[in-house]
Amino acid sequence: MHGVAGINRFTLDAMLAQRDALRYTPAGMPVLELTLAHTSSQAEAGGERKVDCEMAAIAFADIARELASVETGTALRCEGFIARRYRTGTSVALHISRFDLTER
Repeated sequence: MHGVAGINRFTLDAMLAQRDALRYTPAGMPVLELTLAHTSSQAEAGGERKVDCEMAAIAFADIARELASVETGTALRCEGFIARRYRTGTSVALHISRFDLTER
């Protein structure tokens, strides 16, 4: 199944809920898998919707190294794109290409 090419940019304010140990691909690239927890209120269908969810995320190279030193519980603004979490799976993850520490 193929979709239409287009924009795939994602920004999420979240708390770093869980972080795996920094590991390396067979090619030697640093990779870090983590879980982001998000809570907010969003406008939907003329009302307010409380959003409380977790999202899988992954980072590579310098971003992975930087995130490996961030403590769990830290508030972040993560930017990146959505892609399959695993090459052959159907679940998705945020592939982080940039992040900033934020205030809670």
